[in-house]
Amino acid sequence: MRAITQHTLGGPEVLTLAEAPAPRPLPTEVLVRVEAIGLNPLEPRLRAGEFPLLGRPPFILGWDISGVVETAQTWRLRPGDEVFGMPLFPRAANAYAEFVAAPALHLVRKPASLSHVEAAALPIVGLTAWQGLVDLGGVREGTRVLIHAGGGGVGHVAIQIAKSLGAHVITTASESKREFVEELGADEVIDYTAVDFTEVVSDIEVVLDTLGGDTAARSLEVLRPGGHLVTAVADEDTELIAKFEAAGKHFSGIAVDPDPVALRGLVDLVEQGKLRVHVQATFPFEQIADAHRLIESGHLQGKVVLTV
Repeated sequence: MRAITQHTLGGPEVLTLAEAPAPRPLPTEVLVRVEAIGLNPLEPRLRAGEFPLLGRPPFILGWDISGVVETAQTWRLRPGDEVFGMPLFPRAANAYAEFVAAPALHLVRKPASLSHVEAAALPIVGLTAWQGLVDLGGVREGTRVLIHAGGGGVGHVAIQIAKSLGAHVITTASESKREFVEELGADEVIDYTAVDFTEVVSDIEVVLDTLGGDTAARSLEVLRPGGHLVTAVADEDTELIAKFEAAGKHFSGIAVDPDPVALRGLVDLVEQGKLRVHVQATFPFEQIADAHRLIESGHLQGKVVLTV
């Protein structure tokens, strides 16, 4: 099979298309013939060596996949089933490849209303948003929610999940993305390039943060007593955690994990017409370096997907 590997850390140019043996599924696993691969901002950072989640190269990046079951060592899925998911995260799933071996429990059947490209774009961002808002945040009817970077991968899905739960959704986004996030259901949009969100927002019950840094720290100011910051990027900031606790507010760091229950929840929303995933760009397998360059340029609207 073809796979995209790297033998050294560095820029997009270190990503190399090579031949590799197809993986063999273990009992309870399936072999998936991959049709599309969702790309995430984490992957260029791993490629560049910003933190050693996968150790030293050589390794194969990637987790989000959509494809067709080729062989099955489980009763849960059968050859020919169209599936998608985020297998094995944060361990290596080797998803930048034509075939991926994955635990059946880390995949769900793809709804007919989603293309493989759309399905591949959904798992990491969808599970992050679901676990942050539903499992940790406890968002429900009437909850006042602030979602940072509402036009991004996690943000644009989070807006739709929060609205499906009956929340009042406020989001930060550039003016160029205002129409996009309003169409997704945002009740209020704050142009972060022109306005400091701490000056115009208050009494928030749940903040979902994917930016970290100063944004996470300043979110303390807009939370009501007992409010909850859920962050995907600042979970090891012990000083910030202490500030939240001292203020009588909650702080949770989310490390997304494979979750078939949440994946099925996302599928339900898709089938009810309450959730769609926006793909800004697709690239053929051979143009992985260009895809990484686009991700690193920042300010994406939705997701980037690789087609196999």
